[in-house]
Amino acid sequence: MPRTLSRSEVDQFKAQLCAAAERLIERRGSTDFTMRELATELGCSPMLPYRYFKDKDEIIAAVRTAVLHRFAAALEAPLPAIADPVQRSRAVGEAYVGFAFANPQLYRLMFDLAPVERGRYPELDAAIARARATMTSHVTALVQHGLLQGEPEVIGHLFWSSLHGLIVLELAGQLGPQPGFQKLRAAQIEALINGLRRR
Repeated sequence: MPRTLSRSEVDQFKAQLCAAAERLIERRGSTDFTMRELATELGCSPMLPYRYFKDKDEIIAAVRTAVLHRFAAALEAPLPAIADPVQRSRAVGEAYVGFAFANPQLYRLMFDLAPVERGRYPELDAAIARARATMTSHVTALVQHGLLQGEPEVIGHLFWSSLHGLIVLELAGQLGPQPGFQKLRAAQIEALINGLRRR
């Protein structure tokens, strides 16, 4: 009869299982793996993961949750040291781009999968909310300082959706060297700021 595991042991194994799933996702560029393949990656019996997760969907949700928290942390990291709202916004943008290009498969995992119904995985809901807040909250200071006009959340989503589009095209190899990602991004930011600048 298997011994009862402590909470820390359970959490440790679940983290190892999620790390193994993350490695498979990064290698394959998709979530198209079986539970048997996941067990092989981890070096355990095929049935062991089911002691800790209901099914593969629950594992993918846990991986997405962890990745979203790492993503949000990367965007939050430069903020305490920067007082100027423009520099803060720029730092968030750089952190966003840096994370996406350093982790292309995980970036796709965060945003390209079909949405999960709200409430099914509360921890995933919380991670999504944190990431979205981090991507848009820096705009509030720009509006408060009179640099932009409009609703901060709406403006933040405009910046987010436009940058996401450029990143997806770049990751897919669709932009090409001319004009290139950096030049397009600079033009995109300038166009958005000029359109939203307080007059």
